[in-house]
Amino acid sequence: MNDDFVFVDEVVPGIRWDAKYATWDNFTGKPVDGYVANRIVGTRALCAALGTAQEKAGPLGFGLLLWDGYRPQRAVECFRRWSERPEDGRTKPRHYPNIDRPEMFEKGYVAVKSGHSRGSTVDLTLYHLDTGELAPMGGDHDLMDPVSHHGAPGITAVEARNRDHLCSIMEDCGFARYDGEWWHYTLRDEPYPDTYFDFPIA
Repeated sequence: MNDDFVFVDEVVPGIRWDAKYATWDNFTGKPVDGYVANRIVGTRALCAALGTAQEKAGPLGFGLLLWDGYRPQRAVECFRRWSERPEDGRTKPRHYPNIDRPEMFEKGYVAVKSGHSRGSTVDLTLYHLDTGELAPMGGDHDLMDPVSHHGAPGITAVEARNRDHLCSIMEDCGFARYDGEWWHYTLRDEPYPDTYFDFPIA
């Protein structure tokens, strides 16, 4: 692992994670190439900003739960190969109910060169500190649909407010949102803006 990359949980005490691409619970339906361990990795700069974000979330009654951080380039290639295979219907209803696999790339839900591979992008959500339950957000991680866009109609007032809380926290801590996915944020001053890494998470 690059010396400037670390396991986020070792640097940000108390942060929760569920590395979806290391599990069977993702849009491909199986663990993804490069995700050998269920851990979240990121640059030290990312971790510093996430630590500040967690401090801001606490007084609002929230903690942060991470779904993805650094993503090896081999995982992106795995996504591309998977998108070219025949549809089997296993994950479509939950993750891409209204599009076909190739449209994930065309509509910007999955990138051929992902910002995640630069080490300072994160997918995350909020959870309630008092109960440990995830805050309702109007759709789960990797729901590739317009309802996942910032400002999307069709979600409840509580869900919209929770999205706004997350956005405000992250933007105040130096992150830029991705308009097509309420869970996706990139550090504005990322240390490796032009480098796409490919070491495995192990």
